[in-house]
Amino acid sequence: MELISQHTKKIMEGCKQRARKAGLHFDDETLEYIVTNRDLLELTPKVMIPTLYDYWVHDVEVLKEKGRYELYPNNPYETVINTRPAISFYNDNNPDWMNVMIFYHVLAHIDFFQNNLYFRQTWEYDFTGRALSDKRMIAKLRSEKGRWLDYIIEFSRGLDNLVNYHGELARLNHPQRTNASKMLDFYFDVFLQSIKNEKISAYVKEVERYNDCLEQSKQLGEKTFFADIFRRHPEFDALFKKYLEKTSERKLDVLEYLLAHSEFLSKEKNRWMKPVIEVVRKTSLFFQPQIRTKIMNEGWASYWHETLFLQDDRIKGHEVDFARTHAAVTSMPRVGLNPYALGMRLFFFIEELADKGKYSIEFKRMLDRTKREQFDRKTGQGKNFLYSIRENLNDFLFINTFVDQDFINRHKLFVAGRRLNQDKGVWEYYVKSRSVEAYRKMLFDTLYHPPSIEIDTEKSKDGLLYLVHRFEGKPLVKEFISNTMLGIEYLWGAPVQLETSEVVPAAPAQTRLAIPGLTMPVEEEHAPREIKWQRVVYTMKERKLTKENT
Repeated sequence: MELISQHTKKIMEGCKQRARKAGLHFDDETLEYIVTNRDLLELTPKVMIPTLYDYWVHDVEVLKEKGRYELYPNNPYETVINTRPAISFYNDNNPDWMNVMIFYHVLAHIDFFQNNLYFRQTWEYDFTGRALSDKRMIAKLRSEKGRWLDYIIEFSRGLDNLVNYHGELARLNHPQRTNASKMLDFYFDVFLQSIKNEKISAYVKEVERYNDCLEQSKQLGEKTFFADIFRRHPEFDALFKKYLEKTSERKLDVLEYLLAHSEFLSKEKNRWMKPVIEVVRKTSLFFQPQIRTKIMNEGWASYWHETLFLQDDRIKGHEVDFARTHAAVTSMPRVGLNPYALGMRLFFFIEELADKGKYSIEFKRMLDRTKREQFDRKTGQGKNFLYSIRENLNDFLFINTFVDQDFINRHKLFVAGRRLNQDKGVWEYYVKSRSVEAYRKMLFDTLYHPPSIEIDTEKSKDGLLYLVHRFEGKPLVKEFISNTMLGIEYLWGAPVQLETSEVVPAAPAQTRLAIPGLTMPVEEEHAPREIKWQRVVYTMKERKLTKENT
């Protein structure tokens, strides 16, 4: 692995100038490396982070990738990682025209990493430097603890999808407010509405009184306002303090709770396990935003590599080569999902509608089909609208907000079904639905959505750790429950219980055929079956798993 040549670096710097002129924002410093196929095979299991800690699963993945490459040899165009500075990897046999296209793609990725708010917690440090320190620490512990270290990593990685990612994000994007601001929120949002159940007229009068106090004195107005509240409501101060105690308790994710409250991990001989668990947790948090913005991120990069590449004079004579390469990356499959293709087309679609002013209230209220098709306010705000989307949304919000029936119709999208042709003995694919609701549901099913599991502190008594799965319509994967709870029991040092929901087995729907002299039940193949859910509790005690209904 080596840095790109000065000739190729000059191409990259030219791409940076053009990308910034078009409106992209990213740091000046970037690192570009030339890698061989062997390097890529070895880096892929570590998510392309060269300094990530060693783990036996990585070696297994390397062997799997080598076998896959022997069967299906291919050269990836690029890989970029969200570090400070951003690092990208390229094959050594890319021609200059291809590097122009690839560099625009990479720069758009970097712009997304450094401006999308879901990556907020990754902006303050260089992950490769932190990962190198973690790698050295784990290597030292491995020489001292041997296989026990891998057990701790194994148990921790079984829980690393349960990290409180949104809690960390909220803490960074919304700094702690002062007690005066919290008191104001408590008075208007809780005290007046929930405790006193005041009428709307009384609520409005209090808002007006607050504004009058501020107009009289910006510095003392709020104090005057609350002085009158303390006089009229002597119980307000005590209720506010209780509210602060309740809301100030930040919810800990499972790994955080184990680190903070496990007596087993707090023992002198086991304290070395804590930094290992923390490494696994921090690594998971770093990669959470990338999993949650895959469609947007790849779509944004594809949108910009097409937009900027076609305007670049350095591609003359290679238009056909670009078209062939670009089509291979962004073609829309009839069955399945290509995030590059879907995201890019959705960004182009949004830009067109925003330029015409079709996200306005005026257009939303318009019912005449002909007028809707001809509507065009020529706002010229399409690019600015895209920058706002790039900054504030993730895949779920992106799809839920902008994938509509017009988008489905324009690109002739559909949900494919599969059925067995018993005569020919083959599977057949068919158009199952062209509705936006069905297509959105298919997209949602592909998104990353880990289970929400919290600690019930009231039921966690006498050493027991009680976990509650907040059921959202999808059951836990049964095959993983036993090994995951085994790891939690070891790290907790005592029995563990997990409350979740499972499907109640239902008898097949039946109908009766009227046959002369005989009546027999026959199962209906297409009869809808109602799904019933039952809350159950799994218990892991002394490495034995049991289950009972609640």
